Amino acid sequence: MENILVSIILPTYNRADFIGKALDSVLAQTYGNWECVIVDDGSTDHTGDVLAAYDDPRFVRLRQENQGVSGARNVGLSASRGEVLALLDSDDEWMPDKLAVQLAYMRENGYDICQTEEIWVRGGRRVNQPARYAKPEGWFFDKSLEMCLISPSCTMFTRKVWESIGPFDVRMPSCEDYDMWLRACLNYPVGLVRQRLTVKHGGRPDQLSVSVPCADLHRIRALVKLLQSRKLDENQRDMALASLERKVGIYMQGCENRGKLEESERVWTLFCMVRDGNKVPLNPWS
Repeated sequence: MENILVSIILPTYNRADFIGKALDSVLAQTYGNWECVIVDDGSTDHTGDVLAAYDDPRFVRLRQENQGVSGARNVGLSASRGEVLALLDSDDEWMPDKLAVQLAYMRENGYDICQTEEIWVRGGRRVNQPARYAKPEGWFFDKSLEMCLISPSCTMFTRKVWESIGPFDVRMPSCEDYDMWLRACLNYPVGLVRQRLTVKHGGRPDQLSVSVPCADLHRIRALVKLLQSRKLDENQRDMALASLERKVGIYMQGCENRGKLEESERVWTLFCMVRDGNKVPLNPWS
C-alpha cells in the first residue's frame, strides 16, 4: 500500500449544488495516486455542467439511466481499477489527509476494511452525534444487527473485500448500506481511524433516509436475506433472529397504529417462516 492506486466511487443524482464540494475535497487529497469514478445516475439538473468543469484525467465520468444508488455504486466499482476502494457520496466531503491516513492505518494494522470518524452537518450546522451512533472497532457483527454502524463516505476496503461481500442489492430502495455492512461485519473485522476525516452532510428531504418510506421494512428484508444465506453459525443465527424479531415487532406496532392489520399479519407470517427454517421468496417485499 506504499503507492497503491485507490479507486474512489462517487455516485450522483441531481446533486449539482453539492457535488462540487465533494470533488474539490478529492482534488485536495495529499495522497495523489487515485482515480475517481463518477457515475451520473441519470441526473436531470445541471450536474453534467458541473462535472465538465473538472478536467483532471484522474476523474472518470460515466453516465447511465437512473438505477438508484446501489446500481450506480455497482457500476462504478465494476469500472474501477484500484486494489483499494473508497466510497464517497456526492453530498459529503473529505479532509485533505483522509486517504493518506486511512491507507497508512490499514497497512500498519492489517485491516482489509476500515472507516474514519466523521463530522455531522445538519442543515448547514455542525451537530453532535448521539452516543448510540458511536463507531466500534474490530469484530462487531452483533452490534451491526441493530443499526448501520458503517458510513459509506468514511469507508475504505480492499478489492478482496468487495469480491467477497458485493454487490450492493439494487432491489433495495434504502438500507442498502445496512444490508452490505451486515455481510462485511460477518466476515471481517472493521478498523476505525479515530480522526474526523469525513464530513457527512444531512437533514435534506432529497436524501434516501428521508425520501424513501418504510426503512424498517428494508432492514427486515436485509436480515431475512442474511438468515437465509446459510452462512451463519448457530450463535450468529440466534442473534440475527432475535434482532429480526425485535424489528418485526416494531414494524407491526407501527402498522397496527395506522390500521394496517393485513400488513402487520403479513410480516409476522414471513418472520414465522424464517424462524421455522422455511424459504421466503424475495417478491413479497414492497
